[in-house]
Amino acid sequence: MFRVGMRRIVCIVSVGLFVCLSLSACRSHHRLPSWCIGLTDVRILRDLNYAAGKEQRLDLVLPASTVQPVPLIVWIHGGAWRGGDKWDCPGQFLVKSGYAVASINYRLMQDAVFPAQLQDCKAAIRWLRAHSKEFNLDADRIGVWGPSSGGHLSALIGTTCGVRHLEGRLGSNEFSSCVQAVCDWSGPANLVTIGSQACPGTLFDPNTKNVPQLRLIGGDRRNLKEKLFAASPIAYVSKDCPPFLIMHGDADTVVPLGQSEELYQALKSAGVDVEFIIVKHADHSAFSPDTFQTVLDFFNAKLRCMG
Repeated sequence: MFRVGMRRIVCIVSVGLFVCLSLSACRSHHRLPSWCIGLTDVRILRDLNYAAGKEQRLDLVLPASTVQPVPLIVWIHGGAWRGGDKWDCPGQFLVKSGYAVASINYRLMQDAVFPAQLQDCKAAIRWLRAHSKEFNLDADRIGVWGPSSGGHLSALIGTTCGVRHLEGRLGSNEFSSCVQAVCDWSGPANLVTIGSQACPGTLFDPNTKNVPQLRLIGGDRRNLKEKLFAASPIAYVSKDCPPFLIMHGDADTVVPLGQSEELYQALKSAGVDVEFIIVKHADHSAFSPDTFQTVLDFFNAKLRCMG
């Protein structure tokens, strides 16, 4: 199914550091991340360690007055695996709609090569499941969402449920890292083909310096295709994948549209519940306000309507 949005969204800017249990408990000299500004009747927990490393932290925003456990959306930031931060999250509308939202940091590629990034994301999901009763989370209704490299990691989480060598050994290993829904915004899906699809001189052009897909796997060109493919969501597609929503702008000059087309076709061929939306006139993740409603509708359908 293809739908389009027509207006651009305003970029979300991350600000400040903030640690508190509720808005009323905040001290005036702490500033909220921009995606939390304006939220009321919520609990905000900052810099929770899901593993021991300094980058292995998450922020968690919870509806404060719920009786039943709430579905959880895990936001994975973008930044070409080399930048970005959990402070930059567009999850405000999900919290207002009764979801808990966790925004996570993970090791960047200058600190550790793949699969460390994926293993961190999986560890965060396991940690959240392990603490689901404490935070009143529904451990059976977890979605994951990310843009760009965060979309790549989100798609990998969706396609690698049960792939043991990608789980890692970070805490809460008795819990699952599988999710029940995936929203992928403009994520690389096949690191073997992304170079040939990229426009000359753009980020993923293999003829440019410090190409991120090569740095992600450590820069070693021996068995290059095998290593790139092993770091690609498309390599793990099966009929057992959860529902996917893929969104990609048709004016994207960073991640080629062909990446999402490949992932869509692979998921569709495997019989997975997948929706692909090409956002007209949108560049890299610069989507319209309509797309937020589309994301909410997707998570409502796949998480709230589960039996």
